[in-house]
Amino acid sequence: MGLGPDSIKAENWALGKSKEREEKKKRRRKKKRDGREGEVGCWIKLRFMGRCSCMPFRSKVNSSISGISTNYVESKSTNSKSADEPVVPVVSSTVTSNPESTSSTPMFSEELKVASHLRKFTFNDLKLATRNFRPESLLGEGGFGCVFKGWIEENGTAPVKPGTGLTVAVKTLNHDGLQGHKEWLAEISFLGNLRHPNLVKLIGYCIEDDQRLLVYEFMPRGSLENHLFRKGSLPLPWSIRLKIALGAAKGLAFLHEEAERPVIYRDFKTSNILLDADYNAKLSDFGLAKDAPEGDKTHVSTRVMGTYGYAAPEYVMTGHLTSKSDVYSFGVVLLEMLTGRRSMDKNRPNGEHNLAEWAKPFLEDRRRFYRLIDPRLEGHFSIKGAQKASQLAAHCLRRDQKARPLMSEVVETLEPLLNLKDMASSSYFFQAMQAERSRSNLNAKNGIRAQGGFVVIRNGQPVRSLSIPHGTHPSPNNIPRLSPKPNGKV
Repeated sequence: MGLGPDSIKAENWALGKSKEREEKKKRRRKKKRDGREGEVGCWIKLRFMGRCSCMPFRSKVNSSISGISTNYVESKSTNSKSADEPVVPVVSSTVTSNPESTSSTPMFSEELKVASHLRKFTFNDLKLATRNFRPESLLGEGGFGCVFKGWIEENGTAPVKPGTGLTVAVKTLNHDGLQGHKEWLAEISFLGNLRHPNLVKLIGYCIEDDQRLLVYEFMPRGSLENHLFRKGSLPLPWSIRLKIALGAAKGLAFLHEEAERPVIYRDFKTSNILLDADYNAKLSDFGLAKDAPEGDKTHVSTRVMGTYGYAAPEYVMTGHLTSKSDVYSFGVVLLEMLTGRRSMDKNRPNGEHNLAEWAKPFLEDRRRFYRLIDPRLEGHFSIKGAQKASQLAAHCLRRDQKARPLMSEVVETLEPLLNLKDMASSSYFFQAMQAERSRSNLNAKNGIRAQGGFVVIRNGQPVRSLSIPHGTHPSPNNIPRLSPKPNGKV
C-alpha cells in the first residue's frame, strides 16, 4: 500500500493536552487550598469518570448534542452494561516487558505515515456532512467516541445534500484522555493500509487543531449485536448466521495469515461485526489491534484490554497476546450466533452467566447439542450444520491455545455448511425433541420434575418422560432419512 507525502505529527497535540492537564491540576490545587471547593472538584471528577460527550470539542458545534455518553458499543443498544463490559487490566504496571505499561501518558513523537488513497477532510466538511453532528445523525457510541451518518462527494471531500453522493459513517474522538488518540492512530495505521472485503473500508480522516475524526464506509444493517440481541428485532435466519460467521472468519484469517504484516485484532465481538445491505460481515474498530509477534517471538506482551466474556483466559491471566486469542473470541461469537445468548448475561440463572462455560457440556455431545440452538429458529436450521458448528466452537474455545485451529481452518470448516439442506423442522428427531420440550414445560407447570429420562411424580412413581413409537430415542444418530419439506429452506 503506497504512502503519500502527507504525514501527521502527533507530538504537538499530545504536548498540548499534557500542558492543559497540568493547568487543570494547578487550578484544582488552588481550589483545595481555598477550602471545600477541592472536595467538590474531586466528586465531579469521579462522577464523570469514564463518560464522554459525543460533541466534538469545537464550540461552534450545536450544543444540543452534548451529554450523550458512550457505552463501549459500535451501535445503539438498550442492553445491560454487563453484556459489553471492558476487561479490567490485570497485568502489573511494573512489568518491564509490557510496552504499554511503562508510561501512563506516552508521548507520540513518531511520524504517522498516511496511505495515499485516504482522503483528508476539514472539520467543517464533516460538520456539514453530518448536519452539524445533530442527534438525528447519531448512529452509535463507542469507547473511541460517537459515530454519525453523513454524506460526501463520491470522489471528493465536500459535503453534499443528505441522500445524495456517498453515505459515510463519521467517528469522532473522545477527548477525555490520550487513549482515544492512541486508538485513532491505530485505526489510521491498520485500516489505512489493509484492504479486504471483510474489513470495513476507511475512506479518510480529519486532523485539525485538537480534532481527530475518521470517515468509514456506511454499513446499512448495523452491527451483528443488534440483530441478535436488540428487543423487537427479527431472528436472523440460519443461512444468514452462517454467512456472517464465514465472512467474519475470513476477515480474521486475512489479518492472521494473509496480510503483509500479520495483525492480532484483540477486540473480536458482535458489536464490532458490521453488516452491509447483503449481510456481508466486515470487521470494524481496530483501535486495540496489535502487530503479531515476529521471528522467534511466541507472543506480544501487552496490557489486557478487550471485553469480558470474549477475551481468551490465557490472555487475561498473563497479558500474553497471540492470534489464538482471536480464535477463542471467534468461538464465543459463534456460540452467540448458535444460541441467541450473550457472552455474559447476569440476568440468567446462576451457572449460565458465562456463555462459554455454560455451553461446554453440550458442545460435542450429539444427544444434547440441540439444547444450545436458538429456540427462535423454530427448527429452521441444518442438524448436521449445527453439529459441525458446535464442534467447531468447542475447538476454538479449548483452554490450550495450541490446540485451537487456525482461522484458515475455521473458514474451511464453515464453507461446506452453507449448502446443507437437512432442516431440523422436517426431521423426526426435531419433532421428538419438541414433544419432549413441550412435555417438560407442562410437567414443570404441574410440579413434576424430570430426572434422567424419567419423570418423578410427587408420589414417587417413575414414569417415562417421552413415549416414542418403536422404542426409538430422539438422537441425531436415529434420524430417519426424510426428505426436507418444500418450505424447509431458510
